[in-house]
Amino acid sequence: MAEETTQIAARPRLPEWLKVTAPGSPRYIELQQVMRGQSLHTVCEEAHCPNIGECWDLGTATFMILGEICTRACRYCAVTTGKPVGIDLGEPARLADTVVSMNLQYCVITSVNRDDLADGGAFIFASCIKKIREQAPGCKVEVLIPDFDGSWTALRKVIDARPEVLNHNIESTKRVFPKVRARGDYQLSLDLLAKAKEMDPATVTKSGIIVGMGEDKEEILETMRDLRTVDCDLLTIGQYLRPSAKHLPIDRFYHPDEFAELRQAGEEMGFKHVASGPLVRSSYHADQQHAAAKPRITI
Repeated sequence: MAEETTQIAARPRLPEWLKVTAPGSPRYIELQQVMRGQSLHTVCEEAHCPNIGECWDLGTATFMILGEICTRACRYCAVTTGKPVGIDLGEPARLADTVVSMNLQYCVITSVNRDDLADGGAFIFASCIKKIREQAPGCKVEVLIPDFDGSWTALRKVIDARPEVLNHNIESTKRVFPKVRARGDYQLSLDLLAKAKEMDPATVTKSGIIVGMGEDKEEILETMRDLRTVDCDLLTIGQYLRPSAKHLPIDRFYHPDEFAELRQAGEEMGFKHVASGPLVRSSYHADQQHAAAKPRITI
C-alpha cells in the first residue's frame, strides 16, 4: 500500500490540457531506429518530453550529446545522474550523418552537464556544429548549452562555431532556483546569456522557464524582466511535470489562460518570440521561434 501511495503522489491526476497521445507512429519508430543505429541519444527520451510523439512525427528531434549521464542532480530533471566516462570523438560525425539522412532543415543539440571535463564539453558542441555545416550546409543549428561552470573560454568555443540560436535555460525564478538547481547559479545563467551577446552581438539568444515548482506569477515576471535586461531574444515557458517520486513535487498546474497571459507579458517586454503553454519545452517548435528572430547569415 505504501508503494501504491508513493506512485499516486508522484503522478497526480493531470488536467485535460496536459494529456497527450502515447507515441508509436511509423515515423516515430523509424526515427527511433535511426537514433539507435547511430548510437545517439535524444533529450526527448531522456527527459520524458510529453511532445515526443508530435515532434518525431514531424521528423524533428533534439540530440543529446556527451553521453547520457549528467554530473548534476537538478531536482526536476529525469536525466540520469552519475559519473560519466570519457568522451566520444566520433559523435559529431555520426550526428551530422544523421542530420543528412533525416534531411533536417533545423537541428537542436543539447547535452548533459559534464563538470568532469575542463571545458564542460564545449569542444564537442563546436565540433557538432562544424560537422553539420560541412555535410548539411542548409540546416540551421540551435544549441542548448549548460553553464560550463562559468568558463567564458568554453563559451567562446561554441560562439565561434556560429550557431543560429544559443539557448541556455534559466529554468526557474531567483528564489526557487537554489532549491531546484543546487549546483547552478541564477546570476551565472544571466551572465552567460549576456556574455554570449557581448562575444557576438549577432547571436540570437534564448532561455526557458519551467513553472509549477513553487514560484508565483510575479516571480516569473521578474525572471522574464531579468532575461530582457541581458537582451535575451527568445523565451519558452512550460509546465513542470514530476518525473518520479524522487523528484520535486508539482506545486500547481497553471491553466492555459495563465500561459497566454505570460506570453502576452513577454511580448510586451520585448522578446522577439515567446512560446508559452502547458506542454511547451525549450526546443518545442524551435524552428518557428528562430524564424521570428533576425536570422544569422551563415557563411
